[in-house]
Amino acid sequence: MDAAQREVSDQIDDATQRLLGTARVIAEPDLRAPSLLPGWSRAHVLAHLARSADAMRNLLIGARSGTDRPAYASADARAAAIEQGAQRRPADLVADVAAAAMAFRTLTRQLPDEVWPVQVQILGSVPFPVGQLLTRRLAEVELHHTDLGLGYRPADWTATYAGLDLPEPMRSQRADRLSWFQA
Repeated sequence: MDAAQREVSDQIDDATQRLLGTARVIAEPDLRAPSLLPGWSRAHVLAHLARSADAMRNLLIGARSGTDRPAYASADARAAAIEQGAQRRPADLVADVAAAAMAFRTLTRQLPDEVWPVQVQILGSVPFPVGQLLTRRLAEVELHHTDLGLGYRPADWTATYAGLDLPEPMRSQRADRLSWFQA
C-alpha cells in the first residue's frame, strides 16, 4: 500500500467510525423507518454497507489469488443478502457492519503491491483496478451515511472526500446527495 492508498484507507477508517457512531444509537423503530433511498429502510442501508464490504473483500481475495472471484454470486443473491441483513436486531446489524468493514480494512492493509493494478468488476460494471476499491468504499460509507437521514449531511463530508475526483457512478451519486440537501 503506497502513501496515497494509505491516506484513502485512513479516510475510510474515519468515515466508518462516524457511520458506526450514528448506527449504534439508532433505536429499533427508527432502524425500520424509511431511509432517503426509495424502498430501503435504514436497516437496508446498513445491511447493504456490510454486504458491499464483503463483496469488495471477495474481489480482493480473487485478485490476490489470481482467480476470478465475483463480488456477489448474482444480483439476486446480493438483494437477498441485503434483505436478510435488514431483518437483524440493531446491535447485530451494527456489529455486522463493523465486522465487514474491519475484514475489508485488514485485507487491504495486507494486499501485496502487485495486486493493486489487477482489474476487477462488480456485477457487470466496467472493469477497474483493485486500487479503486478504496475510493469506492469511501464513497459507499459517506454516501450511505447520508442516506440514513439521521442528520449526517453533505456539509459533514470531509473537504478531501467532497473534492475527490470520483469515477462514475459514484460522482453522479454524490451529486444527487448534494442536490437533495440544496433544495
